[in-house]
Amino acid sequence: MTILLLGSGGREHAFAWKMTQSPLCDQLFVVPGNAGTAAIATNINISPTDFEAIKALVLKEKIGMVVVGPEDPLVKGIFDYFKNDDQLKDIPVIGPSKVGAQLEGSKEFAKEFLMRHNIPTAAYDSFTAETVEKGCDFLETLKAPYVLKADGLAAGKGVLIIHDLAEAKEELRNMLVGQKFGEASSKVVIEEFLDGIELSCFVLTDGKNYKILPTAKDYKRIGEGDTGLNTGGMGAVSPVPYVDAVLMEKIETRIVKPTIEGFQKDGIEYKGFVFIGLINVNNEPIVIEYNVRMGDPETEVVIPRLKTDLVELFLATANEKLDEITLEIDSRSATTVMLVSGGYPENFEKGKVISGLENITDSIVFHAGTKLEDGAVLSNGGRVMAITSYGNDFQEAIKKSYQNIAKLSFDKMNFRKDIGNDLL
Repeated sequence: MTILLLGSGGREHAFAWKMTQSPLCDQLFVVPGNAGTAAIATNINISPTDFEAIKALVLKEKIGMVVVGPEDPLVKGIFDYFKNDDQLKDIPVIGPSKVGAQLEGSKEFAKEFLMRHNIPTAAYDSFTAETVEKGCDFLETLKAPYVLKADGLAAGKGVLIIHDLAEAKEELRNMLVGQKFGEASSKVVIEEFLDGIELSCFVLTDGKNYKILPTAKDYKRIGEGDTGLNTGGMGAVSPVPYVDAVLMEKIETRIVKPTIEGFQKDGIEYKGFVFIGLINVNNEPIVIEYNVRMGDPETEVVIPRLKTDLVELFLATANEKLDEITLEIDSRSATTVMLVSGGYPENFEKGKVISGLENITDSIVFHAGTKLEDGAVLSNGGRVMAITSYGNDFQEAIKKSYQNIAKLSFDKMNFRKDIGNDLL
């Protein structure tokens, strides 16, 4: 079959890498893609949220399935757009409905869903510019540090954790009145801080059945020792070494099952990934947030550990037959380290020539912010590429990633040198 994949990051390159290995995939189009997907698929330079242009492409190329990588097209309702169009309604879209996508599109919607279905999460309240002073009063009822979350999509950067009460009040006003994150922070959720170790749980569901994918842990901050500004993610490790069978059982019974049952109770159409951001507090899993797609860079360590045919999994998702599939997982560890542009996550330059790609051995390079120009691979974003490796344990895998990074270079290239160190 001919498949269309939406997105342009490392997550999409990892999906493309896995899907093109499937005998079920005859041709793969990627919208808009990057230099990595260009080597294994056909990139089409249109926006993933230009639904009219996507429709024209789907009809022209007789595309049989659409896989949605990023959250934006999902929150804007691509699933519903296909479902409600007579020419597109029989083409499966892997991703939730517009209502389902609100789990990521609105922090308030997600918190209400968690509370309604008795899924463990932090205490919270939400505020707007009109109620900003009530928000300041609410902060006084909490213990430091204070967690402020922009309600809408802010590209993974809309969460602030602040230790000083006066500063927290000032930032709340900045977000709501000063529109620090634009439209995304027209509403802000304040929640109690939970002290523990974070991890990510990834679930693929057809709305009734589900498969839990390998666990992963990512590293959000730009600096070593988890310091500095939040980013889209600087590296990841899978599996998470401290997640044992007891914790996994708690995650499944208290969080995953009630989430999927919640979709059915609320009449939410959901065929796609649920990314559950968890915090492990004294061996009790608590939900921090939902995302409605795979994480990035976690995809770059989760998908390489998947032995099952990914296209087969997606077809089973579309046909509500996930219960008929057996998930096979590679027992090896996988790690990835993200190479980023100098200055990221603030101001950075694009268009830097990347050299050394031909020297990589025993690692997989997943392109993120890259483009092809006159045969050269150039940087084209803040996060440029992820270097993924396998190992018998994560220490062996991470060593390979760093050995290969030493062979790569571009002007002002930056990366964290401590991925996985906290797990030793």
